[in-house]
Amino acid sequence: MPGVATVRSEDVKYMLLIYNNPGTWEALSEQERLGLMGEADALMTELTASGEWVGGEALEGRSLSRAVRVREGVPVITDGPFVEAKEHLAGYCVIDCASEERALEIAARWPDAKICGMEVRGILEPGETP
Repeated sequence: MPGVATVRSEDVKYMLLIYNNPGTWEALSEQERLGLMGEADALMTELTASGEWVGGEALEGRSLSRAVRVREGVPVITDGPFVEAKEHLAGYCVIDCASEERALEIAARWPDAKICGMEVRGILEPGETP
């Protein structure tokens, strides 16, 4: 039924959106930055071993991003992220796990959650509606 959420019995894929504030990252010492990156590597290794890791990537810096909006049929392209904010989308992870609770647990363990923020969203299967 359109508009009705589907309950799946198998694992669900979730996208963990990683937000970052360049000022916050730059304020950390080199040792703190290396520690956070080491935590992320360890968590990726753990999730790979458990079969929950699907993939993920860092994104180019926000100074290299472009926003595209179409107004009255005309594309308008501007520099920078889509919205004006200090925090920006810095990367993402895709995980395949048993529940939203598990996805939230993983996001809370991701090092960026300590200094900025993470967003957790379920990934719809083809044909599913939000």
